[in-house]
Amino acid sequence: MTITVGEPVPAVTLKHLADDGMQDISTDTLFSGKKVVMFGVPGAFTPSCSEKHLPGYVGHADAFKAKGVDQVVCMAVNDPFVMKAWGKEHGVDNKVFMLPDGNAALTKQMGLELDASGVGLGTRSKRFAMVVDHGVVKTLAVEEDPTQVDRSSAEAILATL
Repeated sequence: MTITVGEPVPAVTLKHLADDGMQDISTDTLFSGKKVVMFGVPGAFTPSCSEKHLPGYVGHADAFKAKGVDQVVCMAVNDPFVMKAWGKEHGVDNKVFMLPDGNAALTKQMGLELDASGVGLGTRSKRFAMVVDHGVVKTLAVEEDPTQVDRSSAEAILATL
């Protein structure tokens, strides 16, 4: 079942690569007491993700802050090293938090997994974006075609705030 508006983000602990090494981060920590925009992509360094999706959120980071968003999070079913390198390549700095879901644990619990085994990518995340307020999903936009960035674009999500 896909997560729906009004439901809490599942409690999951993931790994991310901080400046001082590998660390755990829980969804409770990410979302508790905050307004967060999280978008999910099928894969770091893939064409639509690298050319449209991530750059849109990096470019509009200040606009999100102006609308009361505390943090923008980019999630992908990739390992922490890949997510850190992808963020560095796109100059995310502190504009977007790069959240690796290496085992697809959060992706699966939200019901947003994508079977990309036909193109050699295995289990990935559907392309989506959501607004989460104090841990509860307020807006959810899932793309039907994972190569398209329409409903889940930074501009589309900004328009919902």
